Amino acid sequence: MNFLAHLYLSGDNEELILGNFIADMVKGKQIEKFSPGIVKGIMLHRKIDSFTDKHEVVFKSKRRLRSKYRHYSPVIVYMYYDHFLARNWTDYSKTPIDNFMSNSYNVLMVNYLILPKRAKKILPFMISSNWLVNYANFDKLQKNFEGLARRTPFKSGMENAVKDLVANYNEFRDEFREFFPDLIDYVERLKRLH
Repeated sequence: MNFLAHLYLSGDNEELILGNFIADMVKGKQIEKFSPGIVKGIMLHRKIDSFTDKHEVVFKSKRRLRSKYRHYSPVIVYMYYDHFLARNWTDYSKTPIDNFMSNSYNVLMVNYLILPKRAKKILPFMISSNWLVNYANFDKLQKNFEGLARRTPFKSGMENAVKDLVANYNEFRDEFREFFPDLIDYVERLKRLH
């Protein structure tokens, strides 16, 4: 999953929010620098990713893109899924998305000094452009894909991803709607165990 879903699945626990946000930027022994609560968030992120990668509905979404985008298809699907979460936020949360993101950004900024270097670099852009809320908007999503395409070492074609989303919108939307409740249930079960 992408940033918005990870933040959403963290609930209101600040350390889970931090760990879940930074997990992809923490490599090897770097994890030892963080508190047990943040490490729990990092591990939650990794379990979410593992569950998502193995889910049969997610496979369907990725398969639709694989021939065109190859190994970038998972990244694209996860951004599509964040698009559907942002666009249909009120289906999943009673807190308005702007309030939710304001709180999430506040948690991240208050803890800015302990964030990994890459998180410190992207967070100001994420906040100023309100990336995650703007995933609901096709034009803003397009700009995000164009930015990713510029940063990939190989020609990814991700600048065309919004066209493919529009062309197959109902299929991707229905797959997200089928998958996301399974992920929410999985995360709730994990939280009850710990």
